[in-house]
Amino acid sequence: MFSSRATAHVAVFFSLFLAILNLTAAVKHENFKTCDQSGFCKRNRGYADKATASGSSWTSPYQLDSKSVSVKNGQLTGIIIKTIDSESGTVRLPLVISFLDSGVARVTVDEEKRQKGEIELRHGSPARKERYNGVQDWVIVGGLTLDKDVVKHATDQHETIVSYGPTKNFQAIIKHAPFSIDFRRDDETQMMFNSKGWLSMEHWRQKVDKEQKEGEQQGEESASPGSPEDESTWWEESFGGNTDSKPKGPESVGLDITFPGYEHVYGIPEHAGPLSLKQTRGASGQYNQPYRLYNSDVFEYEMDTPMTLYGAIPLMQAHRKDSTVGVFWLNAAETWIDIIKTKTSGNPLSLGIGGTTDTQTHWFSESGLLDVFVFLGPTPKDIIQGYSELTGYSQLPQHFALGYHQCRWNYVTDEDVKDVDRKFDKNKVPYDVIWLDIEYTEGKKYFTWDKDNFPDPLGMQKQLDSHGRKLVIIVDPHIKNEGNYPVVDALKSQNLGIKNKENNIFEGWCWPGSSYWIDAFNPAGLAWWKSLFAYSNFPGTTSNTFLWNDMNEPSVFNGPETTMPKDNLHFDNWEHRDVHNVNGLTFVNATYEALLAREDPKHARRPFVLTRSFYAGSQRQGAMWTGDNLASWDHLEASIPMLLNQNIAGFSFSGADVGGFFGNPSKELQTRWYQAGAFYPFFRAHAHIDSRRREPYLEASGYVEPITQALRLRYSLLPAWYTSFYTAHTTGEPVMRPMWYVHPSDEAGFAIDDQFYVGDTGLLVKPVLKEGITSVDIYLPPITTAPYYDYFTFETYTGSGKTVKLDAPLEGHTPVLMQGGHILCRKDRPRKSSALMKFDPYTLVVALDNEGRAEGELYIDDGESFEYQKGAFIHRRLRFLSSPSSSSASADRENNLSLVSDDLNTAPTKQTIAFAKTLKDVKVEKIVIIGVPKEWEGIKEVKVIEEGEKERRAGFMWKGAERGRAASAVVRDPGVRVGRGWRIEF
Repeated sequence: MFSSRATAHVAVFFSLFLAILNLTAAVKHENFKTCDQSGFCKRNRGYADKATASGSSWTSPYQLDSKSVSVKNGQLTGIIIKTIDSESGTVRLPLVISFLDSGVARVTVDEEKRQKGEIELRHGSPARKERYNGVQDWVIVGGLTLDKDVVKHATDQHETIVSYGPTKNFQAIIKHAPFSIDFRRDDETQMMFNSKGWLSMEHWRQKVDKEQKEGEQQGEESASPGSPEDESTWWEESFGGNTDSKPKGPESVGLDITFPGYEHVYGIPEHAGPLSLKQTRGASGQYNQPYRLYNSDVFEYEMDTPMTLYGAIPLMQAHRKDSTVGVFWLNAAETWIDIIKTKTSGNPLSLGIGGTTDTQTHWFSESGLLDVFVFLGPTPKDIIQGYSELTGYSQLPQHFALGYHQCRWNYVTDEDVKDVDRKFDKNKVPYDVIWLDIEYTEGKKYFTWDKDNFPDPLGMQKQLDSHGRKLVIIVDPHIKNEGNYPVVDALKSQNLGIKNKENNIFEGWCWPGSSYWIDAFNPAGLAWWKSLFAYSNFPGTTSNTFLWNDMNEPSVFNGPETTMPKDNLHFDNWEHRDVHNVNGLTFVNATYEALLAREDPKHARRPFVLTRSFYAGSQRQGAMWTGDNLASWDHLEASIPMLLNQNIAGFSFSGADVGGFFGNPSKELQTRWYQAGAFYPFFRAHAHIDSRRREPYLEASGYVEPITQALRLRYSLLPAWYTSFYTAHTTGEPVMRPMWYVHPSDEAGFAIDDQFYVGDTGLLVKPVLKEGITSVDIYLPPITTAPYYDYFTFETYTGSGKTVKLDAPLEGHTPVLMQGGHILCRKDRPRKSSALMKFDPYTLVVALDNEGRAEGELYIDDGESFEYQKGAFIHRRLRFLSSPSSSSASADRENNLSLVSDDLNTAPTKQTIAFAKTLKDVKVEKIVIIGVPKEWEGIKEVKVIEEGEKERRAGFMWKGAERGRAASAVVRDPGVRVGRGWRIEF
């Protein structure tokens, strides 16, 4: 039975539900705060404006007590003194600067009074008194070893200087009065903290109830005597019909971080805007709102806006020619970031020529610690490796997860699923996974099946399994509040739900109607959640059933900003305001652990979980997607910079709904989206319940063919994709790489965000993103060492720092170039699913540079288990070698030109040997070499030398250059085994 409160909200719920289904509506801006409507954002911006307006007369009220400073065992500690005013005295703020072995520095500032619990909470709140310090327990998994060999150069009343980093070429110059830090690399300042004087930590203070003055409205606050601050949102704040009780009063933290000489900054996903972040204080063509990080269910989100979306990764990278630095703001509360760029001229007579641009950023969060990690580079790879060491590397997904995923809301019956599966096969369209949205359940109750529409889920999955396919089902964090539902009964009886401010279980509204939310911060809640996925507790699921966690921001239809009240309470009495952005991560963590727990540990398989909400560290647990996009060209176009920002923020396993979730794409848009989506790291098509059926085989003639072609291209390149994911898993390097990441010296490429590289493959992709286009202009950096080859035709292009035009007819391929100097591996035999490709032979594509050289890698494991962690994998380095004497007589040619496979597994184990035996018959069936010299024209065969085999010959076919296409050659059936060392001599 619904409670009386639930009944009272029925009308509200269904009006919201109908609004969500109204496809003609756009994002409802009135449902989400602007900075002026967010009390702490407005206060921090106002504080910065006041400091700026004061000019040189402004002095930051924060001073490091020189006598408190100590440097010991890789840490600097001290006390920052905040001066309030002559009447109110000072506030003590403990400072810790940690210098880590990796060369990363961490700056943490707390508040002593809250830290010691010496404050009083209003309204009798049971919330914790401290600033939230638990986010690192969910986010940080390594990299905190201190560098005990740091060098302290000086400590006096003015400043302290510490040298750190692997070669001690990094410096932190800590100025005491006012407090600030300059971070230097090789004696050049790279980053500055509080150089603008915008540091702010709102200290605890007792609320003083003021007498109401004549003419003053009830509840209106007046400023405290001597205080110029606006107190109107210190003690409570209302929005969207909800009043936040704020039992701890104002507690925001803010800091200005300046990147001198850096014009471009990237990262801080998730936003629907360009890769190179815009200014936010109203400059021409820029934004007038800060970038917001507050995980939210934003319906039909807009393009080119700093508005918050579903996830938050507070990692920013600043880049200039040959130098990259970064900051990671470790705070899970609502956060805003302002960006201001100022140009300076080195010479007053230069008229701006030769000047530099400084990027000033202003970060502020509603609560928690000031906790910032500093990365001084100097390369993009250095930043992402340091960040990944802290927060974890991207998950190495199961191999099937890199194939194509077919989804819609909803496949309506188990027979519907089987029919779709059969039609994919009938039309020879490959796919790996079919998905079920919420309608598979009985009345939107998770861990159940609709017995009328899905009477035989095991039979359905048996058919999928026959071709190596998988099923993904949705399970969200809201649990339906309904009688005779064992799951909600257990949630309530075991006290495992999130609480409201009165410390009672929180009731809100989502898809099922009245709902409760599991508190995944609670260890008991985690244990219970894991038990629900046991095969005995969730009949109808199998080892090939995987999970989709949606609505985990969390989305609450009748909540403020469509989420949970900030004064709700989680495990250990932390307020929701403190943990909001990490909430989704904790839920996915519970699901990930549940999928592990349902298996025998001896046969554990890597979980697959898709999440909509994410935070730093979520990359360890699975994949994300960009949420409820629209079937429109601008959403297709925006998907590329959105995914690039995800990738450089450490979350490579990312994608956007192909075709757009809302609406019906035109045939052209649908086709172009598949051609682009085939190069998303996570490749899924999804559609709204009211949209037409969009399975690829349903498209009309002239469209189904290029869609199928795009899918087959994806499958042929799966070896390259899997190797790229292994690189991301072991180094943190992104799978999708923007131009500036690959070419950090080429300033013309720093803002390009509509083309990208795939891992280390050398593939440069430029999807068609606009309607009616049949060619694209692709930018090629000024590279003199290697040409670019059209991946399909071998047409040759020279990198000159300009764009070149590539034909891109709808019926053709996505425009793809391959940079010379690379080798990639693929499989050319079309199959129904990736599982059926496991023992297929490989084709190697060798694109030679101007020196006749190329290099690449191939990584293989069983594609599903954790045995690779014990050495059960094959990892080969492939090199085409050319000595300086390669133009010598043909009698010496065999000694000078060769394609070599070397083992990169430097510590083989018995599992290595056992795994290699499972692939002993998997060979290379063809080698394609692009950019070969004319001297090869007469070669008819090549020498093949393989470990454990007799020397043999393989056929060789040469094709000369013509009409701008590079000369190429094919080695036919070399027959070398992928798991062995070998050499092919030319």
